[in-house]
Amino acid sequence: MEYLIVIEQTESGYSAYSPDVQGCVAAGATLTEVERNMKEAMEFHLDGLREEG
Repeated sequence: MEYLIVIEQTESGYSAYSPDVQGCVAAGATLTEVERNMKEAMEFHLDGLREEG
């Protein structure tokens, strides 16, 4: 499944969130870092949702 990820530049780097996955966010100093962090956050978040049913 694919989810939209929104990445925004901040004063200290970048932040990311998914409008389709409420409460899942990430941050990073670079685009590469925020993309990696968001991928990990999405995997962790979705695994938790699956476990809870």
